[in-house]
Amino acid sequence: MTDEVTEEKVRPSRVERLEQEGDIAADYLEELLDIADLDGDLDMDVEGDRAAVSIVGGELSQLVGSRGEVLEALQELTRLAVYRETGERSRLMLDISGYRADQRAALVKIAEATVAQVKETGQPVSLDPMTPFERKVVHDAVAEGGCRSESEGTEPRRHVVVLPA
Repeated sequence: MTDEVTEEKVRPSRVERLEQEGDIAADYLEELLDIADLDGDLDMDVEGDRAAVSIVGGELSQLVGSRGEVLEALQELTRLAVYRETGERSRLMLDISGYRADQRAALVKIAEATVAQVKETGQPVSLDPMTPFERKVVHDAVAEGGCRSESEGTEPRRHVVVLPA
């Protein structure tokens, strides 16, 4: 057996690595829920090129916070926990009580309406400042709608500009 083959067997596949990230994140979040004495069920998945963990259950709105600030902080802490275990940066996505799923649907509607406006007028449209997650959703929806988009400005005022194709 050559070193190449042995190395291949030891190195986990991309999906296995993402599943491992999800497991580490779920363990970390489960501990957090226990400490906070909150009830919630964890669901792990692999969505495209990232691990995704969702917490659903009772009263979890305090874990989302106003405009998702607490959710963003928990996601970063969870990514750090994964990094501590694996030594690799994680792009893990955390959702609590469907907040991100609902937010994604609303952002897609905004993007679709903006694409229609840009196609009708031929003029660029600037949207309100958004988080990196929100901008990513809008960029994807704009591309799917047949227009171009760019991010402009600096945090926390960074925003998406939708341009004609």
